[in-house]
Amino acid sequence: MIDIAELADQHLDAARTDPHGRSAGVVAHDGELRQTVIALTAGSSLGEHNSPNAATLQVWRGRVRVESPAGDVEASAGHLWVLTHERHSVHAVEDSVFLLTTLTGVGRSSHG
Repeated sequence: MIDIAELADQHLDAARTDPHGRSAGVVAHDGELRQTVIALTAGSSLGEHNSPNAATLQVWRGRVRVESPAGDVEASAGHLWVLTHERHSVHAVEDSVFLLTTLTGVGRSSHG
């Protein structure tokens, strides 16, 4: 069992001491499903990158802005957002922790 509050605290503390203001770690990995906790300090970002086959972003703490050609979306603690299939970046409006859930093998059978 995972204590989400404790995990968020650990990653936010690590992000605050990281020169780039970031900390991340895999929470769960089962077949094509991957969940990663990511902490960003206010003003730090994840640069523009491709979107996986399917993904959601659930904000645990703080507020983040996802920037893409389709427009910017802000999400705060308690929000869950289904990411688009466009290149995007993530910017921390304030110290933030979020759970990124991805499905990397759409179209493949995962269990026999």
